[in-house]
Amino acid sequence: MRLGGAYWFATLPSGSLGLLVMSHVLAAVAWPYANGPRHIGHVSGFGVPSDVFARYMRMTGHDVLMVSGTDEHGTPIQVQADAEGVTPRELADRYNRVIVADLHGLGLSYDLFTRTTTRNHYAVVQELFEGMYRNGYIVPKTTMGAISPSTGRTLPDRYIEGTCPICGYESARGDQCDSCGNQLDPIDLRNPKSKINGETPEFIETEHFFLDLPALAGVLRQWLDTREGWRPNVLRFSKNLLDDLQPRAITRDLEWGVPIPLEGWRDRGDKRIYVWFDAVIGYLSASIEWARRSGDPEAWRRWWSADGQGKDAPGYYFMGKDNIVFHSVIWPALLAGYSGEGSRDGQPGELGRMNLPTEVVSSEFLTMEGRKFSSSRRVVIYVRDFLERYDADALRYFIAVAGPESNDTDFTWAEFLRRNNDELVAGWGNLVNRSISMAAKNFGAIPPVDPAGLTEADEALLAVARAGFGAVGELIGRHRQKQAIGEAMKVVAEANRYLSEQAPWKLKSEADRPRMGTILHVALQVVSDANTLLTPFLPHSAQKIHELLGGTGVHAPMPVVEEVEDLDGGPAYPVLTGDYSVGARWESVPLEVGRPLDPPKPVFRKLDPSIVDEELARLAG
Repeated sequence: MRLGGAYWFATLPSGSLGLLVMSHVLAAVAWPYANGPRHIGHVSGFGVPSDVFARYMRMTGHDVLMVSGTDEHGTPIQVQADAEGVTPRELADRYNRVIVADLHGLGLSYDLFTRTTTRNHYAVVQELFEGMYRNGYIVPKTTMGAISPSTGRTLPDRYIEGTCPICGYESARGDQCDSCGNQLDPIDLRNPKSKINGETPEFIETEHFFLDLPALAGVLRQWLDTREGWRPNVLRFSKNLLDDLQPRAITRDLEWGVPIPLEGWRDRGDKRIYVWFDAVIGYLSASIEWARRSGDPEAWRRWWSADGQGKDAPGYYFMGKDNIVFHSVIWPALLAGYSGEGSRDGQPGELGRMNLPTEVVSSEFLTMEGRKFSSSRRVVIYVRDFLERYDADALRYFIAVAGPESNDTDFTWAEFLRRNNDELVAGWGNLVNRSISMAAKNFGAIPPVDPAGLTEADEALLAVARAGFGAVGELIGRHRQKQAIGEAMKVVAEANRYLSEQAPWKLKSEADRPRMGTILHVALQVVSDANTLLTPFLPHSAQKIHELLGGTGVHAPMPVVEEVEDLDGGPAYPVLTGDYSVGARWESVPLEVGRPLDPPKPVFRKLDPSIVDEELARLAG
């Protein structure tokens, strides 16, 4: 397990190179639900954007802790396990391994990708529950719960659909309306129906524990009023939620989940902590697990503690827009309540006062060929299937340049083909291939610069590449990744134009050789710079290009899958982790003259146009 290395020299936000004081940065990534393999819509929202950010921040010298895991509790897993004749744990075990493989294949650089069924996670969830209960922010309340008339079993909120009483959306869930975003109670739905068998639920009295959100509204509003630079839709939506906060149930009538850690409730088999309360605490429990595995059990505090070393450590949370409410209202309310910061005051628990999120980085939805992703309707392509047929960086590029950063975006196979062939292959791949090919053929190494010096055109191109570090880095730091990769590709376009105008292949005489060498040296230097600019987006190809330029060692560190034992005696499981203390820095590094070059192999694969018809035929069944 890596402890977090640091580069002390890096590009500052202005683009200048200087001494950077290392800071701790938390990249908290949404927890994929362990009821099936992930599709490309999922990873466009939480996976690739978080990895681009984390890689960039490490390259600029920050000590990043990127954590997540599989979300494994709740009714959907219980219902699916019942249908398949397996236990919920067996179902979660199966899909945990599938998802770990998916994310590993994409090169997502987690410091720890774990799961919510560890004993460590249970202990942290129960600690926060007890701390909030002591402070008065969790209160018991009798409410109306839905049951199935035919089976007598509890119907979870998410398995009830009806018409939203607020906006009239006809497919609102019992806990939330995906149209207007408001929190709901299933008893308030008009014409409620069970999603399991279509019957009308019955409502009976049941006792649960509620998060007293109104008592935390003041601290939430004060916190949101200080947020700057958020995507406008996220901040506006979050503030609107504060206008009508109601107490929210954080326990469920369920057999599968974290037990309620209170006397008289701990041993009950029919009551569990709500999966969404449990899952968001995973960011903290995963950080604590990482620290315990690192050999320094208190290391997590550098990213979390609102007092002392972690006081100014920023935390960025990455997810799709359907999860905003849980990260901009529920999670900060839990942290504030545990820290004793609501209207009831209170004392922090043994973990201390916690930092609230710095930013909730929410993406919109990715659709596919004009339709919403749906596994049941076969409108889907799973990550594992995609990676069997195409390169990981081809998908990462599409998500970065055309993904749903601030608007819903449609994935089409025709557009994927165009982006791959016209931009990755004909643009970036062509620049890499022809620059290195000409240098290898004519010099066999990185050629020297003519002692007569650089021309105005040479200087102009090098200046464009150097300026890219400030422009691209500033945009990634503000979570404007589409603009950022666009700026990087402008450097590529300028380098291709430079080569075409300078035409080194025409310089065939011995007298022209110094000028040819200078042109190729400049082109290769810009290839190296552009490769660094694109490394957070395209780490697999970045490593290959680094090696084609004669580089050795790790340029873009990759995650590894490790099988580990539960720290507290539970079953073994796989985790994603890695050593990210090595790799490229966010700066232009002068190429070493005379470094040997071999004729390059293509970095990207040009795809045959026939893939469009083939993939559409797969969708059609």
